[in-house]
Amino acid sequence: MSSDVQEEDFQVGRTSETGQSEGTKWAEEYIDTSELGDYLYNPPNSKAFKTMILGIFFARFLPQQGTKVVHQSPPGCIVSEPGVDKPRFFDFETMAEYIIPRQAFCNRYVAVCDPDNKYRILGHPVCIKDEKYERNEFMFNFCIVIAVDTDKAPYEAVVRRLAKTFTEMEIQNQFLSLEGGSNSQDRRSIAALLEIIKEDLNNYNECMIPVDDANTINMKLFPYYTHPPPVKAWHVPISKMKFSEIMDDTWDLTMTKVIAQIDGIKDVRRIAHDADVALDLTKIALQHLLYYDSILMVDMFLFGNIYAPTPNISDFVSDKDGMQDECANYVYINGPRLDNYYLCRLFTSLCTSRTLKEWLKLHMDQGFPVLNSVDVRRFIQFGVIKGLIYRVHKFAVSSQYLASLVTGQSAKIEGGDMLQKYTDGCHCFDQITVEKNMGDVKIMDQLRKFPKGDVEIIYR
Repeated sequence: MSSDVQEEDFQVGRTSETGQSEGTKWAEEYIDTSELGDYLYNPPNSKAFKTMILGIFFARFLPQQGTKVVHQSPPGCIVSEPGVDKPRFFDFETMAEYIIPRQAFCNRYVAVCDPDNKYRILGHPVCIKDEKYERNEFMFNFCIVIAVDTDKAPYEAVVRRLAKTFTEMEIQNQFLSLEGGSNSQDRRSIAALLEIIKEDLNNYNECMIPVDDANTINMKLFPYYTHPPPVKAWHVPISKMKFSEIMDDTWDLTMTKVIAQIDGIKDVRRIAHDADVALDLTKIALQHLLYYDSILMVDMFLFGNIYAPTPNISDFVSDKDGMQDECANYVYINGPRLDNYYLCRLFTSLCTSRTLKEWLKLHMDQGFPVLNSVDVRRFIQFGVIKGLIYRVHKFAVSSQYLASLVTGQSAKIEGGDMLQKYTDGCHCFDQITVEKNMGDVKIMDQLRKFPKGDVEIIYR
């Protein structure tokens, strides 16, 4: 939706000369921010790394029999075993050509899904050429089985390490090809190794297993994190863990100074100012914390913000997983606790055409003094983190400026010296507020200096 710039703006939260927004200043005075509550340290979307290797097996190519599974854990997961009555993950015969493939695919990482697309098999088939073997080559593969929807990235290093370790042991003393021979009494069996590897990686994310006097299997699983999105100066970081319990004197000084300023209220620019750290270094430090999923980013809290419910609001109304009590424990501040009905009423009354200030006035006119019972900042944060509501941003669009961008001819617009570069529809008001140290009212005053009818305000 859009509105002409001439319409009366109903925003609050101007930024003072010190760089502190009035909405933020109010929040600090009204709310004790020394403890944000256990909820933020245990958010619902935390990417806890849980290893789940469903199965592991050792297969080799036998000249007279073809590709065969020699050992597997758990028993019967890949091929049937006597005395084991359990369904197999998949039909091994249909997958055999991918487990021990043609030589062009050997000595490299291979990932393949079963025909039903339920499981993913990760392997690194190896072909060792030597005249001592029948057909002058020995082919084998140690494979890991995971669910098809499990991220395979952390397991690639493990599969490669298995292939490399057992290749070296085979070259040393034919550990695999002579299994069961007279020289294998003083070492662990491959079947026992597979069981220990699977259990240790699933339970501890690492394993250190002595094989014989000369060899040890050392592996560790590391979670794979995607590259975090860019950190903007107008974002507000919120801690997802209690840094005070894990920080020590060896931490980077810049990181320590930045973390000390994270309180769920300050935006990135203000954190940099209060920590006496350059803005670029502050962004890098926060991006590191984002990478390790230690913080999350939300928008600045101002009473001129607009929020609207998402389809997930139905989960809150139906009290899925006790969400209403969780919210109540997090947002109520004074006096007796109100019925959960009021929380549903507050969330569902948010809409795209109403600022938080108008939303508060609406409920106060109806006899519900929200500020006396509910911490509004926490209420909004809870809704955003849970995905119950989303922020509706404001963007300024100048027709003349867009036309100049299309033609490639830069031309100054009358009255637009200060904000012209922000009127391409790609810069939200939060960015203008932080970079120009202006509140919504001043921004609107500057936009009114553009030619009449040239600027529209877009809400999205």
